[in-house]
Amino acid sequence: MSPQTASASRRRTNLALLLLFLGTFTMGSAELVVVGVLQPVATDLGVSTSTAGYLVTAYALGLSLGGPILTALTIKLARRPLLWATLAGWLLLNLVAVVTADFATFVVVRAVTGALQGLFVGLAFTAGISMVPAERIGRAFSAVIGGFAVSTALGVPIGTLIGEVSSWEGAYLAIIGLGVLVLAAMTLAIPPVPSGGAGNAWTQARHAFAPRVLALLGLCVLLFAGPYATLTYITPFLDQVTGISGALISAFLLAYGAATAIGAFGGGRFADRNAARTILVTNVVLVAALVLLYFVAEVPLLVALALVVWGVAGFGMVPSLQYRIVALSGPGADLAATLPASAINAGIALGSLIGGWALATHGASAPVIVGIVVSAIAAPASWATGLLRPPVTAQAPAQPSDDSLDPSPTAA
Repeated sequence: MSPQTASASRRRTNLALLLLFLGTFTMGSAELVVVGVLQPVATDLGVSTSTAGYLVTAYALGLSLGGPILTALTIKLARRPLLWATLAGWLLLNLVAVVTADFATFVVVRAVTGALQGLFVGLAFTAGISMVPAERIGRAFSAVIGGFAVSTALGVPIGTLIGEVSSWEGAYLAIIGLGVLVLAAMTLAIPPVPSGGAGNAWTQARHAFAPRVLALLGLCVLLFAGPYATLTYITPFLDQVTGISGALISAFLLAYGAATAIGAFGGGRFADRNAARTILVTNVVLVAALVLLYFVAEVPLLVALALVVWGVAGFGMVPSLQYRIVALSGPGADLAATLPASAINAGIALGSLIGGWALATHGASAPVIVGIVVSAIAAPASWATGLLRPPVTAQAPAQPSDDSLDPSPTAA
């Protein structure tokens, strides 16, 4: 291949990865922007704010449960047109929710669009893998994951601002408009996408839910339950313990959001080098960041530093988790690619639950202690799961040779 041809190929690949990033950025913005416009949504649709909160729950349940189900049902369909159709259906349903402005319809739409997002993410991972050489697979994962991280840092605040200036419908229409542009570009720029695993749904499920994969999924739950026990209630912590309020809290959260984006993109390079070790190291750094947060709680500058380190480590591990789960699934790669999102959402739900209990019974600092304890429990699990190896028939990406934490590993 001539240098000119190779350069053109890299540009096409980078464009396709950018579009996958924009696809997940669009979906992540719509998933979370409802939190920022929850009060006007509740008022317009004639429900209480607490009832409007079911919109968040419906999306999370749809993503966690519906994503893998839709993937299993569509496992034999061609990947590229399914990617387009999934995004198109997601956009259409969001438009239906805005036009009808009916709460019951909105809840149903949120559940279904959550499921479509889960399907889209798995397809995007498969597409990303197919476009890059083996040594850059982690960075392809980062492009997809980075869309969600950047949507948290930028898309949600911008969408919320649009909602405040115009209406919550205006925020959604802006997101839908971006999605339409992304879809149009995808139909032109995404190359053919081969299947990431076996074409039989039963074979996919058998490998995707193998014990070695379930062990990593359990680790995902722990790794997100701990931080989200703290993050869900970080506002009362910053207000009551650190002593900041108002716009300053928003600035601290923006710093955290920016750090998650840096972690998501940077984590891909470390995943390519050694995913198992990256998970362990970022787990340890995460514990250290939470410990720092607890002990410097009354020093705003150090609290901000702890949040930044936390954000980088917390999302820096995600590409490696995705990499390991897809690798360990072997022929079940297509289905397995949707499972980390389900496990992460389960961890977020569990963390929010136990963090809320800690806040109610022991005060604003208690959720941080919960986060430290759960994240510390995850550390030996991070080490142990690093010993797991893909099946010898794996069609998923193989780890570089320095990934071996065991001099004589065997498939588990």
